[in-house]
Amino acid sequence: MGADDIRRTVVTFRDAMRAHAPAINRLNVYPVPDGDTGTNMARTLDAVVAELDSADSAMDSTCKAISHGSLMGARGNSGVILSQILRGLAGTFGESDGGRVNPARMAEALKRASAAAYDAVLKPIEGTILTVVRESADAAAAAVTNGATMSAVLRAARVAGRDALARTPEMLPVLKEAGVVDAGGAGFLLLLDSAIHVVDGDPMPEPDESAGPSAGQLEAVAIRHHEDGSTDVSELRYEVMFLLDLDDSRSAEFKSAWGTIGDSIVMVGGEGLYNCHIHTNDIGAAIEAPILLGGRPRQIRVTDLFEEVAEEHAAREAELGAPIHQRPQTPSLPVVTCAVVAVASGDGLAELFGQLGVHGVVSGGQTLNPSTAELLATVEHMNSRQVVILPNNKNIIPVAQQIDALTTKEVRVVPTTSMPEALAALVSYDPQASAESNVRSMASAAQGVATGEVTRAVRATSTDAGPVSEGDWIGLVRGDGVVAVSGSVVGASTALLSQLVTSDRELLTILTGEGAIGSDTDAIVGWLVENRADVTVEIHRGGQPLYPYLFGVE
Repeated sequence: MGADDIRRTVVTFRDAMRAHAPAINRLNVYPVPDGDTGTNMARTLDAVVAELDSADSAMDSTCKAISHGSLMGARGNSGVILSQILRGLAGTFGESDGGRVNPARMAEALKRASAAAYDAVLKPIEGTILTVVRESADAAAAAVTNGATMSAVLRAARVAGRDALARTPEMLPVLKEAGVVDAGGAGFLLLLDSAIHVVDGDPMPEPDESAGPSAGQLEAVAIRHHEDGSTDVSELRYEVMFLLDLDDSRSAEFKSAWGTIGDSIVMVGGEGLYNCHIHTNDIGAAIEAPILLGGRPRQIRVTDLFEEVAEEHAAREAELGAPIHQRPQTPSLPVVTCAVVAVASGDGLAELFGQLGVHGVVSGGQTLNPSTAELLATVEHMNSRQVVILPNNKNIIPVAQQIDALTTKEVRVVPTTSMPEALAALVSYDPQASAESNVRSMASAAQGVATGEVTRAVRATSTDAGPVSEGDWIGLVRGDGVVAVSGSVVGASTALLSQLVTSDRELLTILTGEGAIGSDTDAIVGWLVENRADVTVEIHRGGQPLYPYLFGVE
């Protein structure tokens, strides 16, 4: 097979996946029955084909386009695993002599694709696409030892893959309970069908038009509890995905950190760029984990899986004729006159916002500005025609101000530039008042807060507070810049507070972030007792990255 054959195989695979996506979606019950496996695999392949369209026809360029397109365009759990399979194939094809893939190279590519897919998944599960790829690769390797042609190698792989797919319900109980085979494995077999179509001209298989699981089977696999009380992947509410710039030496450490907060963890890529996927109940921790290792997440996507599952079940049960009263209902937010959406940079802050009446929290902050699309999606989800947004960062204010023009809802922005300002503003929030009324009262409350923060300098510089060396702790006041420099976090904090807490201030809120330790917090409070005894101090865990302490004084 030459470069043109490889290109035709990928395009045929993409077209087949589009045609088969509805049928594959009906098979999708693991890891969660949200009916998107076929769609995500098709969208991943769309990105690969788009990359191929902009590359020249040489084998090296073709393989690089497949690898890069699949990395950047992978969607969902199935799409990320497919991405790693395609990257394993492309990387091996690219090593072919003379730009031609012979039968032995094809078998080797399938073996390396299988190994790469297993390596990308933190907790590999048999009975999934991983099993189907592995057994296909083993059969291809066995065929090569017998001197098989390219056609024979591919056909041996497909026979073994089909057999493995048929046995997936025996390996994964949730598949057996739903009466289906693994959706991702079914999608992968279309790749082998496509290669055989290009090599031998065999017709592509027609999509399966069967109904899929019954209403009762869908209900049975929606939430799966373990007898020992441990959390099943189906009980994890959010899918978090992002591209990650991270030093390769920290990748295993990052994957291990994610292992403590979620499941369905897949990480593909290398050379400093990764596509990452997790199911978790802690969005903040999922995003903060790589930051603590010096990484930079971008293009962050968060999906509420419970809502997707409920919507998919309702649609599927409607197709199956289930009575409406039996269909699972998507959890709804309380009806209010005016809802609040706030940007939060830590899980503790998100919890605090929830306690103060915030209906929708979007992860973000300094260095992690959410997109217009993320804010808009959260606003649209609110059970209210009027919404107030608290951006909580000066860089997010312009993004928030675009939302009103993009929705039929009435959206207003309180231009908060920090998390302490948001907390003060929320004290004045009235869910039954109009957006205009809330903006006036909340903005007034926010303006009465002086805020400061402590962080570590990443480079040497000169400031009004004196020279700063890399690694120094610096205290910043909004509007005044750096006002304190110290070799310790306590020194920077107390020097900052000596200027921030003036005689006309009464209440100081301290938000502790990642890196804050109890002894440092105690030392800061001790300084306040000695030097600002008239000020009431409240301490809350914010969980924000980069800033161990955020201060707000009213």
